[in-house]
Amino acid sequence: MAYTINRYTGTQLTVVEDGTVDQTTDLKLVGKNYAGYGEIQNENFVFLLENFAGASQPPKALNGQIWFDTANSKLKFYDGTKWRTTGGAEVSSTTPAGLAQGDFWWDTANEQLYAYNGTSFVLVGPQGIGETVTQFQSVNIRDNTAVSRPVIRSVINDETIHIISAQQFTIGTEDAATYPGFDVIRQGITLKNTINSTGGVTSTAHRFWGTASNAEKLNGLDATNYVVSRPGETTEFTTLTEFADIGLAVGDSNDLAIKIVDDNKGLIANEVGQAMYFQVNNSSAAQKMPMRLSANAILPGFANVSSWTGTETVDIGASSNKFSTMYATTFNGSATEAQTLDVGGTARSASTAATSNTIAARDGAGHLYANVFQGTATSAQFADLAEKYTADKDYEPGTVLVFGGEAEVTECTMFCDQRLAGVVSTNPAHLMNDSIDGVAIALKGRVPCKVEGAVKKGDLLVTGPTAGTATSLRPDSASPNAWCVVGKSLEDNNDPGIKIIEVAV
Repeated sequence: MAYTINRYTGTQLTVVEDGTVDQTTDLKLVGKNYAGYGEIQNENFVFLLENFAGASQPPKALNGQIWFDTANSKLKFYDGTKWRTTGGAEVSSTTPAGLAQGDFWWDTANEQLYAYNGTSFVLVGPQGIGETVTQFQSVNIRDNTAVSRPVIRSVINDETIHIISAQQFTIGTEDAATYPGFDVIRQGITLKNTINSTGGVTSTAHRFWGTASNAEKLNGLDATNYVVSRPGETTEFTTLTEFADIGLAVGDSNDLAIKIVDDNKGLIANEVGQAMYFQVNNSSAAQKMPMRLSANAILPGFANVSSWTGTETVDIGASSNKFSTMYATTFNGSATEAQTLDVGGTARSASTAATSNTIAARDGAGHLYANVFQGTATSAQFADLAEKYTADKDYEPGTVLVFGGEAEVTECTMFCDQRLAGVVSTNPAHLMNDSIDGVAIALKGRVPCKVEGAVKKGDLLVTGPTAGTATSLRPDSASPNAWCVVGKSLEDNNDPGIKIIEVAV
């Protein structure tokens, strides 16, 4: 009866017929009643014992089969596709012998891993030897916001010499004690004891040694702070350049000097001659000299720069770019405008209002104002002479007032009232007692007046019964008392109501 041979997984591998030897695998499988099977079986045991040791890989390998490669002294296993070397390393405190190329040795004395290259052992790592650490380490450092930052630190004899980082950050308090001499880690390489407050200067002897093709700083200062002196090249300053108070000088005899006299005085001086010239290019790129200084004057520059002759025509300031204030003992020349005028040694400005200690000026309508005019007037614009009286309330122009009430005057309320004071003036030509608080009452002249009822030119107007108005007293009426006459009408008006007409008072 034939044998059915299954694999460990339960799948059928082969069928061995009676009296035969199956060679499907690298082991020979003996069928039932096969004579002389003992030798075959014993060889199979030997093959397993030596793991098919040989320089060539077994040709009929099964998944999981072990083979000792004598050509490379390696134990290998078949993964179903190819033969692979088993892992692991030789472990000892001393250098092992008899290892093949590619083998590992773990040095228990120094806790280091080595690889054998066929001749000698090559250190894989770590680099530290003995009780102290000397190596590059990939670590995380927590910053001042508790965020872990990946860096590489260089450690020699347990001391961190420099840190390499792709980001800039400040070391947090949790890790500050682990990294003494570091506070701010910058992008690139940060040496130990290069504290942020020192401005990038390392306080200890830690340095980068060797030849550098370029550098951003020298002695802690940016390269842009230095003057470069090279034939045929121009020195350019892109940032503020500082010199000591002694300043700098230009010229064979140090003619032109720029220096600080004291903290409040800067000086640009011609230390040899008595002239200083200022030259620019105008819009057409021609040389212009707007100004020059002599020993005792500020002068216009030369019109002809090449021959130093003629007088340049220049302005001080411009219409759109004026000086704020200019002071001088004397201005000799014509001024197109001025803010003040010298009046008896006092500078006085002009004003359109009646303002004290100012020069009177016309306003936009051509009017001139003053509190008091001293002198003789040959004419006046307005028509009446008025005087101020105190009143029991404010009255509008044209209101007829009488003496009485709580103040000096009040509005009339009866026909032909002998207490007549007059009409409130609209625009008096001359106003007396202007300083008191009250109403201006027309005493003489023509003035607008509130009149009730029809009137004709020449009618006598007397106080009326309606408050603050006058009314007509016709020629055919009885003769009035002269004390109640407001004035004479200068207009014809048949309106029976209250209106404003001009009257002569």
